[in-house]
Order: sequence, then C-alpha cells, then structure tokens
Amino acid sequence: MTTRRNFIKKSSLGFGFFALPASAKFIYKEEYISKRPPISRRKFTSDVVERTIQAVKKSIADKELAWMFENCFPNTLDTTVKFYHKNNKSYTYVITGDIDAMWLRDSSAQVYPYLSLANEDEKLKNLLKGVINKQVECVLLDPYANAFFDDATKISEWKDDFTQMKPGIHERKWEIDSLCYVMRLSYSYWKTTGDTSVFDADWKKAMLLILQTFKEQQRKDSKGPYRFQRSNGNPLDTQFAGGFGNPTKKIGLIHSMFRPSDDATFYPFLISSNMFAVVSLRETAEIFSKILKEENSSGQFKDLAQEVDEAIQKYAVLNHPEAGKIYALEIDGFGNALFMDDANVPNLLSIPYLGYRSKEDEIYKNTRKFSLSKANPWFSEGKFAKGIGGPHIGEHKIWPLGLIMQALTTDNDEEIISCLKMLKATHAGTGFIHESFDVDHPKDFTRSWFAWANTLFGELILHLHTTKPEILKRKF
Repeated sequence: MTTRRNFIKKSSLGFGFFALPASAKFIYKEEYISKRPPISRRKFTSDVVERTIQAVKKSIADKELAWMFENCFPNTLDTTVKFYHKNNKSYTYVITGDIDAMWLRDSSAQVYPYLSLANEDEKLKNLLKGVINKQVECVLLDPYANAFFDDATKISEWKDDFTQMKPGIHERKWEIDSLCYVMRLSYSYWKTTGDTSVFDADWKKAMLLILQTFKEQQRKDSKGPYRFQRSNGNPLDTQFAGGFGNPTKKIGLIHSMFRPSDDATFYPFLISSNMFAVVSLRETAEIFSKILKEENSSGQFKDLAQEVDEAIQKYAVLNHPEAGKIYALEIDGFGNALFMDDANVPNLLSIPYLGYRSKEDEIYKNTRKFSLSKANPWFSEGKFAKGIGGPHIGEHKIWPLGLIMQALTTDNDEEIISCLKMLKATHAGTGFIHESFDVDHPKDFTRSWFAWANTLFGELILHLHTTKPEILKRKF
C-alpha cells in the first residue's frame, strides 16, 4: 500500500538529485564554438544584450553551460524577430522558430527575459514595445486565436478547421494563457520601464476585449461564440461535443479548449491557466486604475479575478490517493478531475513563477511533489534525465521547459544543479534547448529551433547569475 510518506520517498524529490544524468560526453565532442548566426544575418542586435552575454559567460565556470547560454539567450533576437514601423507605431513580429507564425504565448515568453535590460538600450526597449503593439493588433483581430501571421494573405495549413478562420490567423485554438501572456508582458514592461505610452486606445480596447472573452468563456448564459474541431485524426487536435468541449457545471471558472501545449483539454476548466488569469486580471486592473484612471473597468477586472480565484480554491483543491491535498490540472465542476501535470507553462509546477502562490504554500508543495513524481502519468525517468513531459509528444520524452521551470521554482541548490546537469546532458551536442527529448536517447529530440525554450533557459541562467551566483561558479 502506498502511503503519503512512501509517496514522497518515491517522488523525484525523494531520490537524491545527483542520481541522474549519466555523463553525455561520450556522445559528442567537447567543442564550444558559437552556434549563433553571423552578425550580418542576425535579425536584431542589442549592445546591452551582447554586454550581458559576455559578463554572464565570464561568471560561469562550466564551459559547456556558458556556451549554451551564449547560444540560447539571444536566440529570439538573432533568429525570430521582424521589427518595423506602421502608422507611427513600432511593431515586432516574433515567430516561434521553425514555424513561421507568431504565438501570443511564445512571443511573450521569448522576449520576457530582455525586459530587465530595456532601460539600458532604447532600441531594445522599442522592440519590446513593438511586441506589445503587435500582440494588441492580434487580439483585436481575434481574441480566440493562438497564432498569427504578419502577412494576412498567407494561407494557413489549418484553413479548413471547423471554426471561424480569418485572414492573418495561423491557428485558432482557444487557450486562456495566450491572452494572459499578453497582459503579463504589458504589465511587466510598464513596471520595468515606467513607459505608459503603450497604453493607448488600441491597447485599452484589446484589454476590454480580453475581459469580455474571459466572461464569455465562463459560459454562464450560453456556450459562447467559440467552437473548434479539426479533421486530421489526432484526438489532441480537436474538441468534443461539436467543438464546445465536454460538459461543465458553471462554477465561475473560465473554459479553455486547449492547453499551452496546444493539446485539447479533456475537462475544460484548466486550473493552471485559470490561476494565470487571476494574476493577469489583477495586474491589468492596476493599469486601468493607476494609469488610465478608469476605476469602473479596473473593478471589473478585479471582480472577475476574485470570482475565478474563489472557484479555484473551492473546486480545484482535491485529495489525491498518494499525494494528498493538491491542485488538479483540469476539472469539470461535477466532481471529475484530471490528475496530471504537463511541462508547458503555465502548468501546476509553475504556480509560484506565475505569481499565484508562493513556493512555501502547502498545497503547492504537495502539488509540486506530485508533478515531479511517478504519480504524475507524464513524469518519465531514464538514463539521462527525469522530468515532466506531456501527451503532445508521448511517453518517455520530457520537455526541457519542465526542467527549467523546476529550477526556477526551487531554492534548493542541489535540485537546481541537478536540472542544469540534465539540460547539459541532453542538448545532443547542438548547444540549444529542444522541445522534447527521449530520456534514454537525447539525440532523439523534437524541434531543433524552438526559441521559447532557448530564451527561458537564458532566463534561468540570468536568474541564477543574480540570485545564486555561487552555483554558476561550479563545474558539473
């Protein structure tokens, strides 16, 4: 019989952090030549980013880790951005990497680590402002879409999806977190730079449309205007019940038809994304109050955040037979729940990173132990790594995003070093972070050009450079 104590011992957090990974040096040569494109082929350059790369590299004792940081941190700027002006405003189109489309989620996360440097480089600051302006344009085109083209004449491979596809849309999967990431970037840009010029009439209109969309997807009075189905035969790419998803009891939570992995939800109340919505709504309420001086609108954002937060605490905290009291990933309001965690952010592991609860919150600590254990059906362990994957790729593969988030949500030095060792051992000699890899065969990976993962790795190294520089002074 599995007891609570035995569960903790059997979890990833109970095995000892240095059991994995095995050395990977026999797989590829120890050559650390920059993998960045030549300067003439880089999409965007920033003096402060280049200075930061050199300064941080010098602080990293492990040559391989320093090399990975040099390759990964500027990858978004080097390879994915298109900066231009239109109607006296700056715009920045940010592709995800190997797919020529701009995801609201990915683009926000890809540029987020550069915010801390924005005040030292006006050109970089304008690029970030351009991302916000472009995202606003996308939201106003369709708040239910997750990915967009810069060229409205481009034809999407998903043009035949059973949903309302408009010109300029690459994909129309409704994901709460897409809009949360837009709000997060706007708020963080303001808090970092003090620049309020982005909060113009278009921005305000987009935020109110986000509020409207969230309320529509509470579905209190009707199913709302959004439905989605796809006929490619992949069950993760389509939705139940004519495109509206499985039935729910209307309890104040926001329906999300897809996860941040772009996989379909099984139960439409995706808890990690509802948590993200609580935080983002409150941040946007602050902008409407302090900058726009619109207390009525601010109050509407606050009220929705409070309603969603109360519903999370009332309905999403459940007893798992092994892990105890934890957050479920998905629920339907009828008492059904999905106990798992997915590596894509927002996930349950990322709760403190999102700002929803602290690392010391007891329910979060239980949830984290569950996520990083074999009680989570999408936790895998092999010769080179152990961590969280997800159904998007399948069993035996984990996502480096999960390893990076694990390191970002702990203060335990040994756990952080373990995550760094696994990231080092599984880049398969490329010097970049991939979407996923096989835990026993790191050369079996998906997506060689995945900018979100690269930049999030850079964010982790910058975080450690500031908060735990002694870790970077070690070789491992």
